[in-house]
Amino acid sequence: MTKTSTCIYHFLVLSWYTFLNYYISQEGKDKVKPKIFANGARWKYLTLLNLLKSRMAGFGVYQPGSFRQLLQTVFYGVTCLDDVLKRIKGRKDIKFLTAFRDLLFATLAFPVSTFVFLAFWILFLYNRDLIYPKVLDTVIPAWLNHAMHTFIFPITLVEVILRPHSYPSKKTGLTLLAAANITYIIRILWLYFETGTWVYPVFAKLSLVGLAAFFSLSHIFIASIYLLGEKLNHWKWGDMRQPRKKRK
Repeated sequence: MTKTSTCIYHFLVLSWYTFLNYYISQEGKDKVKPKIFANGARWKYLTLLNLLKSRMAGFGVYQPGSFRQLLQTVFYGVTCLDDVLKRIKGRKDIKFLTAFRDLLFATLAFPVSTFVFLAFWILFLYNRDLIYPKVLDTVIPAWLNHAMHTFIFPITLVEVILRPHSYPSKKTGLTLLAAANITYIIRILWLYFETGTWVYPVFAKLSLVGLAAFFSLSHIFIASIYLLGEKLNHWKWGDMRQPRKKRK
């Protein structure tokens, strides 16, 4: 049965992401911000996609809920539901729900959160104009910037330490992660062809070869993070890979 402290932690994290969703949805009502976030620009950023706001933004080019649906808000929602059902039924696992929770964490929640944290701050410290231009400081509070780019990592790291997660086979896990990455890249390219604007300033400075190299290196980076997550889980909890079905 899930510990009460674990249930409370997951509820608090879900409440935190819910609050961020609400806060971000309200900022569009400001008379100044819509000029900067024109054409749904705020929803073009992966860190904001992490918060998973499933409504149409701007003039309808981008709908974050239709893109990476299995992200942080959904993960902690599923996790809270899993916690509640375990306590009600007094069982260790709720089969499908627990397996779905672990798959979400292994293939999306941990890799995406860690990638956002590392990629953002590496580029920010190198040249902030490549990822987060100074003009955003006038419309996005410092605490919100850290909520999107800093706090996501320790929150996810606590989840690694707090409970074990069953990982799929490397082939399955990396394939699902690659599919999510390809979908995201297609979405970035589509947005560029629709609006003529790159979602991140760094892309405007790259040639076609540079873009291909950037996307390839990013995929290798996030795939490495996936493997790191598996290693950390194994180090803390032992071998938690999902058992393979025996062929008859």
